[in-house]
Amino acid sequence: MADSGTARPGGHERFDPYERYGWYEAVRHYLLFAAAWTRVAWQYRVSVLLLAVGQFLATGLDIVVIGVLFARVPRLADFDLAEVGFLFGTSCTSFAVSNLLFGSVERIGERIRDGSLDVMLVRPVGLLVQVATDGFSPRRLGGLVQGVGVLGLSLAGLDVHWTIGRMLLVITMIICGIGIFSAVWIAGAAFQFVVEQAAEAMNAVTYGGSFLTQYPMSIYGRDGMRMLTFLVPLAFLNWQPALYVLAKPDPLGLPSLFRFASPLVAAALLALATAAWRTGLRHYRSTGN
Repeated sequence: MADSGTARPGGHERFDPYERYGWYEAVRHYLLFAAAWTRVAWQYRVSVLLLAVGQFLATGLDIVVIGVLFARVPRLADFDLAEVGFLFGTSCTSFAVSNLLFGSVERIGERIRDGSLDVMLVRPVGLLVQVATDGFSPRRLGGLVQGVGVLGLSLAGLDVHWTIGRMLLVITMIICGIGIFSAVWIAGAAFQFVVEQAAEAMNAVTYGGSFLTQYPMSIYGRDGMRMLTFLVPLAFLNWQPALYVLAKPDPLGLPSLFRFASPLVAAALLALATAAWRTGLRHYRSTGN
């Protein structure tokens, strides 16, 4: 995401490097910063590998919980093991990619408190690119490997009549899931311009959202489903499109168009998150010295 503008500490003239270079340069700078941080992290190969394995095992505990559940019941809210695995795999994969791309933005509160954000602001590179790649580490790939593995196994076990439409929808729901989670990360970072020590609240939404979307949303009751559809629209991350892929009825009886609304929801959330980021950045005041 490109910043709308950055402000020099002390309220000096604003500038927007991407107004001149555009998205291509934003992506190029992101890759350059990510590569630089990866080279730094790779100096400690054993540490990176152990952290990646730890991430893999931490995600594996969620799979163990699902296994324990299905050891006692054959179905969960009318979903069998492969179908729940499908929800888990799509949610985990989308979250892992967004966490890899934007998970570092949760550290912006620390940057604001210690004044180091001011150093980033005077660089001719978008602030969001710098914050998103701050401490970038390949260790987060452990969660992605786990998600893709579960998704692959679940797809092989699903009793579904696969059509071109269904296959395209699976790809679309993962891409839109990445967009929705990324919007949550960016909005959470923007909130820290107002409340600096809000990283834990931000994690409750990001990691909590990932957990909620790993299971059939019908287990949360009708009020819970309404909240996750209209208030915090995580239902469009994988639940609504999954109902179409798995040929399941919607417990809320919502129109069938909702199954295909994920791209619109993801685009709207990204637009709102970008606006929130720009607003927070515009009103940022240096911590001084």
